[in-house]
Amino acid sequence: MELNRRFCVAPMLDWTDRHERYLLRLLSKHAVLYTEMVTTGALIYGDKHRHLQFNAEEHPVALQLGGSEPKDMALSAKMAEDYGYDEVNINVGCPSDRVQQGAFGACLMAEAELVAENIVAMQKAVKIPVTVKNRIAIDDMPEYETLHNFLQVVSQAGCKTFIIHARKAWLKGLSPKQNRDVPPLNYQLVYQIKQEFPELEIIINGGIKTLEASEQHLKQVDGVMMGREVYHNPFIMNEVDKRLYSDKTARNSSELEILNQYMDYMQKQLNQGLLLKHMSRHLLGLFTGKPGAKAWRRHISENAYKKGAGIEVIQQAANYIS
Repeated sequence: MELNRRFCVAPMLDWTDRHERYLLRLLSKHAVLYTEMVTTGALIYGDKHRHLQFNAEEHPVALQLGGSEPKDMALSAKMAEDYGYDEVNINVGCPSDRVQQGAFGACLMAEAELVAENIVAMQKAVKIPVTVKNRIAIDDMPEYETLHNFLQVVSQAGCKTFIIHARKAWLKGLSPKQNRDVPPLNYQLVYQIKQEFPELEIIINGGIKTLEASEQHLKQVDGVMMGREVYHNPFIMNEVDKRLYSDKTARNSSELEILNQYMDYMQKQLNQGLLLKHMSRHLLGLFTGKPGAKAWRRHISENAYKKGAGIEVIQQAANYIS
C-alpha cells in the first residue's frame, strides 16, 4: 500500500489500541495510524497475536517497535509484515526509565550508528517501509548537530522517512510526562532539516493541536503527526481527508453517525466476549465541546466497567447529548 503521511496519528501507549484505531478510521480513510509501541521482547517471547492483531479496516496502519538489537528488530519487523502492517517504525523518542534500561527509545539519539545497523537488518528482512520516530536531541547534546548527524547516518543506511518530535528529551531530571511538554518546541529546526535533506520525507510532531496548524506545517514539511489532541478530541479528524488530502469525495459525518458505526463494531466485539470498557473509553472525547458532553463522559465512566455492561450503556449516554 502506498502511504501518504500528510497526516498521522501518533503511537500512544495504552491509547492507540486496535479499538481506538478503528474509531479513528471511521473519521478519516487517509490518515496513517500508528500502534502503541511494542517491544521486540513482547513479540519474540510473549503473546505475538495479542500484540499484532488488528482490524482490516485500519489500513494504512504502522507498527511501532521498541528495541535496538538488529537481529531481534529484523525478526519483529518480519512478523509485522506477515501480519499485514503497512510500515514498521523504530521508536527513538520515548524517554521512560524502562525504555532506557532496555537500551532503546530516546537514548538511541546518541547511537546513530546502531540505529543505522537496525535499519539495514530490518530492510533486508521486509519489503514494507522501515521508518524512524525520533527527538531532536537528548540532554545536553546540541540540537542542530545531533539531529543533522543522526539523519545523515541513518538515512545513508536506507531510511527515507523520519517523524521528528520537535523537542529534546531530557533523560535525566524530567519524567516521561514532563518530556511531552517541558522541553521547548523547535519547529524551525525541523523546517531547516527538511531544507538540508530535501530527498527525505520529514513528518513533524509535537504540540500540534489544530488542522489550521497542520496546514501551516505542511508548507514546510511533508507531513504532520498529531497525538493527544486526537485522542481527547477525535472528531477533529472528520475534516482531515477534505482539508489535508484534498479528497473532494470525503463525506462529513456527524458525531452521532460515527457513534452508530462504532456501536455496530462494539456489538460485534461484545459478541466475541470482549468487555465494553476496553472499547467505550475511546469514546469519551467524541462530543468534546457539545452540550451534554460532560454527562456523556460521566455516564460511560460510571457504567461501562460494570459486570455485564452492554451497548445500552452507550445508548443511554447518548441521550445526554443535545
